[in-house]
Amino acid sequence: MITAEQWIEALGLEKHVEGGYFRRTFQADHRSRITTPAGERYTLTSIHYLLTSRSPVGHWHLNQSDILHFHHHGEAITYHLLYPDGSHHTAVLGQDPHRGQLLTLAVPGGVWKASHLTRGDYGLISEAVAPGFDYADMTLAQEDDLLRQFPEQADLIRRYCRPAAPRRPDAPNRSTT
Repeated sequence: MITAEQWIEALGLEKHVEGGYFRRTFQADHRSRITTPAGERYTLTSIHYLLTSRSPVGHWHLNQSDILHFHHHGEAITYHLLYPDGSHHTAVLGQDPHRGQLLTLAVPGGVWKASHLTRGDYGLISEAVAPGFDYADMTLAQEDDLLRQFPEQADLIRRYCRPAAPRRPDAPNRSTT
């Protein structure tokens, strides 16, 4: 059986800021870019994304674009979604439909999401993003900000928020969302 490290090497994956490993696999260079409120974007981009036992969490983040997630190999990945109306939804991306697992998960832009490896060594997915992904369209959650927005989900937020970087004693206290 192929290992997580072999997938990382074979696919040329790098560490992702939200957790796990990734590599862009496509951007629609052959089409004109589209205009969004944040600027021009590719019509579509895609990535491979891998969570491993060493990096098992995709921390809370919000994308402006719609994203389709496709499970390819390995263990299931659990997604937690927080919608603007305050509702929470959980979905499991995996290979076993008899256990309620989905092969494909659509997450609309404007929905907070966190993911985690359900168990095992790794889970490999792909994501297709439209309009195409740009880091300017992604917000990594700040725990305090997310807690103010979704106080009823405090345990879930704390469990999957990226730990804050240590602040230098002389640095100003600013939120970066």
